[in-house]
Amino acid sequence: MNILVLLVALFALFYAVARHRIPFRTLALVTGLFLVIFTLGGGFNLFWGLVFWIAFLVPALLLGSPQLRMQWLSQPLLRRIRKVLPPMSDTERAAIEAGSVWWEAELFRGNPDWNLLQGYRLPELSAEEQAFIDGPVEQLCAMLDDWDITHNRMDLPPEVWDFLKQHGFFGMIIPRRYGGLEFSAHGHSCVVTKIAARSISAGVTVMVPNSLGPAELLLHYGTDAQKDHYLPRLADGREIPCFALTGPFAGSDAGAIPDTGVVCEGTYQGEHVLGLRLNWDKRYITLGPVATVLGLAFKVFDPDGLLGGEEELGITCALIPADTPGIEIGNRHFPLNAAFQNGPNSGKDVFIPMEFIIGGQENIGKGWRMLVESLSVGRGISLPAVGVAAGKACTRTTGAYAHLRKQFNTSIGKFEGVEEALARIGGHTYMMEAGRLLTLSGLDSGEKPSVITAILKCFNTEQMRQVVNDAMDVHGGRGICIGPSNYIARAYQTIPVGITVEGANILTRSMIIFGQGAIRCHPYLVREMEAATLEDFSAAEAAFDKALRGHAEYFLTNFCRAVIYGISGSRLAPAPYPGRIGAYYQRLGQMSAAFAVCADLVLMILGGSFKRKEKLSGRFADALSYMFYASAALKKFEVDGQPRSDLPLVEWSAKYCLYQVQMALDEILRNFPIKWLGVIVRHSIFPLGLNLRQPNDSLSHRVASLLIRPGEARDRLTDGIYISNDPDDITGCLEDALHKVIRAEPIERRLRHDELFQHGLEDYSQWIAGLREAGHIDGDEAEILLQAMAATTRVIMVDEFTPAQMAPRDAAANKEVAARKSVKKKSVTKKKAAVKKKRAQGPTKN
Repeated sequence: MNILVLLVALFALFYAVARHRIPFRTLALVTGLFLVIFTLGGGFNLFWGLVFWIAFLVPALLLGSPQLRMQWLSQPLLRRIRKVLPPMSDTERAAIEAGSVWWEAELFRGNPDWNLLQGYRLPELSAEEQAFIDGPVEQLCAMLDDWDITHNRMDLPPEVWDFLKQHGFFGMIIPRRYGGLEFSAHGHSCVVTKIAARSISAGVTVMVPNSLGPAELLLHYGTDAQKDHYLPRLADGREIPCFALTGPFAGSDAGAIPDTGVVCEGTYQGEHVLGLRLNWDKRYITLGPVATVLGLAFKVFDPDGLLGGEEELGITCALIPADTPGIEIGNRHFPLNAAFQNGPNSGKDVFIPMEFIIGGQENIGKGWRMLVESLSVGRGISLPAVGVAAGKACTRTTGAYAHLRKQFNTSIGKFEGVEEALARIGGHTYMMEAGRLLTLSGLDSGEKPSVITAILKCFNTEQMRQVVNDAMDVHGGRGICIGPSNYIARAYQTIPVGITVEGANILTRSMIIFGQGAIRCHPYLVREMEAATLEDFSAAEAAFDKALRGHAEYFLTNFCRAVIYGISGSRLAPAPYPGRIGAYYQRLGQMSAAFAVCADLVLMILGGSFKRKEKLSGRFADALSYMFYASAALKKFEVDGQPRSDLPLVEWSAKYCLYQVQMALDEILRNFPIKWLGVIVRHSIFPLGLNLRQPNDSLSHRVASLLIRPGEARDRLTDGIYISNDPDDITGCLEDALHKVIRAEPIERRLRHDELFQHGLEDYSQWIAGLREAGHIDGDEAEILLQAMAATTRVIMVDEFTPAQMAPRDAAANKEVAARKSVKKKSVTKKKAAVKKKRAQGPTKN
């Protein structure tokens, strides 16, 4: 009986702390009072009495008494932290401080406020944006022939370039007063989504000028004169921009940029002015080969003290006309058969005046902060939109193809193995779209959620990889035979492009998401770090002690919350409403509390050395990211009006995400820095074991079924991409065939008894004629069957080429390569001869 009373009391105490953050002194007083009453009532024997009183008194005295806490906790910890806290580079500090904290902080801190999530308004297109998408974007998509672009031209046709400029595609983020379209982040994202679903090469061409580049940097940091000159010219396409950051020896490590700008005096437009002499070598620069104006990142040095300060002034950004003397626009790179313009450029002793620096001379050394702040927004728009585009296109085309393609007289979409792939395609597409919309909600409300945009870029492009791979598996031979009618091959080939750029996913996952998130989202970590860096030790002690006290209460609350939610199977966790969907909110609340406990303990144990534990950091990133996607999917379902037909999609997404969070936490605990503590934490936060499961076969079947037939859920899931019913269109033929086959299916079901139907005939039209003569079908039905077969045949046939069609292209290519080598060899020979002649002449006298 005593044990039961004790357990009930402990449960009530943990529940009270879990639901209401109680000040530590109040908690200690209540707990002490209960122990006194329980002890005097004979509830403990000697041994257990000592155990419980020691377990209570040690933390109560250490944390409850300011003097004891300062002497035994705060001062020793502060001294240790000051010794081991690694120095933070300027690039690290700028990256960490960039942007703002938003919904991810709620998930990180263990107690997400569902009312806050419900209060976010998912974005809607303005009338002007919708008209642009229904008009110029629709027209553009109809103009695009991706095979012609990527195979014949290796570029967009001239008429497409002209169309893009004429309709302001390059000025979506530029305000109207400068001649731009001034679209919202949501409008910008929807345009990129629609174009990229049709042609990734066209999508990238449109996305880059509106993403991280000159226009974005000018808007936020440029001088009025720079804005007045460049923004109108960028908006109407007179100027084509690029931004050169990456070089052969500096990619993700921007601090290692070897490109330099030395402060000096020189001549510009006939005047003697103060400026910079630049030398650089860049590569992977999208739109670089056709750019008329280069955005450039480099390090500034002032060896002669012309600016009166330090010699090394830091990373700086400038905007330079491409025809400036000394600039060499190199050849083109060939990024996995994509045709968007990409290539190297370099500069040798290029002199620019100070007015070319974005924001003017006062912005010398502020370039890295400018870039990461812009990246905290830009990477949440363009590349995630490309992931969504691939998901929606694969959902639409693969679902239709799986219905049309038959084996053993059965649509392959009904085979369980294919259903698995279709379910992943539909589920991941729903997740990507939900994440995109929730992130755009924050961006359009003025937030700059750097952690969430990193999550979205990383995981939308990773899910794109999964979706396109599954789509390719379902298409089989139809997908691998490239040609004018192949609508999936180029997307398959270019998957690594999105995964690599704007922060490679391996580094984003293992270093940025949790590394940045821990510092920005944790309510006390930054305060403790700032206190540890104070020069005045007394002030540092006071600030650190205050932060430590709050940190202790925060951890205790999350620990109690994780235990209570775990014991109750999340049933005691809050939810915005009851029922089936409400249970997913409760599970997510449980995972959030468990995440907070694990994160706190690992950070406390490892301290500054955690930055080198990339595997642990990556698992924390997985957990935080999938919590975000789960909450986004639940939010989307609610905003859509909770349509019953979408229930399989939201449930698949929620189950998948929650399972991934659970397994990420499991891997963290298996690799916990202190093994025995990891075992204790595991049994505390998962007292009922790892009881979350992936979507089952029944749910996967329901998701797959949505994809293979026309319906509201399928239309909602693929809304926003170019859809044509033209049988001569590369994807329109699928829509045309799907409707014709569905119309023919009732007739075919009636004919299944026919032996010829079951075994097939070499001449389908002869069989139809025989059925009509026998009176099994009438003339209209015969026509319906013939049209369905013709449309299906068109869809399943693959491209083929004669040897003559392929050989000349190879021969021409070999000739061109040989010619280039010859020109290059002659050029090198001339240069060597000139050098040799100069040396023979001896030094020149001035």
